[in-house]
Amino acid sequence: MATGHVGVGETLGALNAALGPGGPVWFKETRVRHLRARDFLAPRRALQARFGKGQVPEDVVRAIAGLQGPGVAPVLRCAPTPAGLALQLRRPAVFEQVLGAVAAYATPPAATSPGLRVVLHCAALRGAPCALRLSQLRAVLVADYLARVLRARGINVCLVPAVRDPCMQTFLQQLRVDWPAASESASERAATEALRSRALAELPFIQNVGTVTPGILGRVCLKDLVEEQGRAAGYDPNLDNCLVTDDLLSVLVELQEAVQHWPMDSTPGLAGAPGADEDSCMIVHVVSCEEEFQQQKLDLLWWKLDERVPLRQKHLVCGPVKIAGTPGTLTAPEYYKLRYAQVYKASALKHGGDLAQDPSWSEILGVLSVATIKFEMLSTAPQSQLLLALADSSVSTKGTKSGTFVMYNCARLATLFEGYKCSMEQGLYPTFPPVSSLDFSLLHDEGEWLLLFNSVLPFPDLLNQTAALACTAPGLHITARTEMLCKFLVQLSMDFSSYYNRVHVLGEPRPHLFGQMFARLQLLRAVREVLHAGLAMLGLPPLSYL
Repeated sequence: MATGHVGVGETLGALNAALGPGGPVWFKETRVRHLRARDFLAPRRALQARFGKGQVPEDVVRAIAGLQGPGVAPVLRCAPTPAGLALQLRRPAVFEQVLGAVAAYATPPAATSPGLRVVLHCAALRGAPCALRLSQLRAVLVADYLARVLRARGINVCLVPAVRDPCMQTFLQQLRVDWPAASESASERAATEALRSRALAELPFIQNVGTVTPGILGRVCLKDLVEEQGRAAGYDPNLDNCLVTDDLLSVLVELQEAVQHWPMDSTPGLAGAPGADEDSCMIVHVVSCEEEFQQQKLDLLWWKLDERVPLRQKHLVCGPVKIAGTPGTLTAPEYYKLRYAQVYKASALKHGGDLAQDPSWSEILGVLSVATIKFEMLSTAPQSQLLLALADSSVSTKGTKSGTFVMYNCARLATLFEGYKCSMEQGLYPTFPPVSSLDFSLLHDEGEWLLLFNSVLPFPDLLNQTAALACTAPGLHITARTEMLCKFLVQLSMDFSSYYNRVHVLGEPRPHLFGQMFARLQLLRAVREVLHAGLAMLGLPPLSYL
């Protein structure tokens, strides 16, 4: 069996390099009708810009047809077509290499900057859940997603604030949001008092507000600060004065603690390292659009009060959340209760009985409700406005764009493998043979190549893109690509559903059919591992039945 990791990024890089100097030209095909004839294409217009009349030299075409190298997929043919230069891979060899190393494709690649430390700050978690708006819930889910994908790639992540409200802790557990819970430590109280004393005694820029108001220490002029720092790009032009309060100082102290004393449970090897290098640390404030103005004030105040503030502070601002056809709004707990009730109703109609009395169904209903919410909230780019449709159809397993549809197909995969296991125990099928003995040339259905080429093979590159943070980019704001993973999992589920409905994977127990059956099962095993890994990035456990 052939060995070695095959990657989409490596293959595209080698193909573009083979064309000589210039920008990238090749792209990977994804549509079924195009994949019937080719796997990669260099469009004719791009070739014309590169080679004059678009005539690629024959020696270049021959070099591409014989392309080899680390991570480069084996090439079958490369030929000019009316659409451009078309390339097709040796598909049995690609099946063999990928399906012989499934774990490598379901595991996120290591980060290119392993020493980077990221503090994810989500201001919405300082309140009570009953006051949590939908736009704030969106920010919480984006922050939780970023924490998971960054940690999966080996990046050191610290989450701020530690949640103190027990009701918020319970609500986050319902949402399967993994966030630390803690009470204020003695060191934080001391640090708050020290910062308060400094603000009052040492910094002349604090202006007295004129009246003694509990909790308010004074006022800072932020326009002067922006000019001093030379960091005006990206800040709201209306920023003027900031009232310095005890609460605001407490927030800054918690951020200071996260930077200077890395929490014990965040990263082995960096735990509790006082005075850790601030240059290796980036602060990402994940906020709703309504909180952005206040967060910019906090950002600037931190620069004013602490000379050890990290040089890189970025703001990830989540757009507003609107409800279609309704002038009003919902709180986050009300939204969760609505989706749970809809999931319960749909499941009761499908399966019958009183599902509330079955403990196993309570778990499933909770997972389906959270899957519905997370796919709704994360399937749109965070910086864009999100329009929610609250109709019951949003939780149907028959819809092809919902979280419940993805979880339904996750359960179908589990049922398939459980069916094989039961049949094997009954003696109908033999035990699964070594993967090295499988004949992947028996995989010739177009749906099989679609699953491998569009789902299993590109998954590591997808995780690379979704976990990318523009650490060194200029400006105050950054974006996240949460929608990429959600759309990927939905498309994977659609492709699997189409294939599963058309192809009888567990065929008749006849020895001459076992070879193809085991090759198909190994492919679907890879699909299952990728699906589970993708759901883990969303904090969703796989379902074994539904």
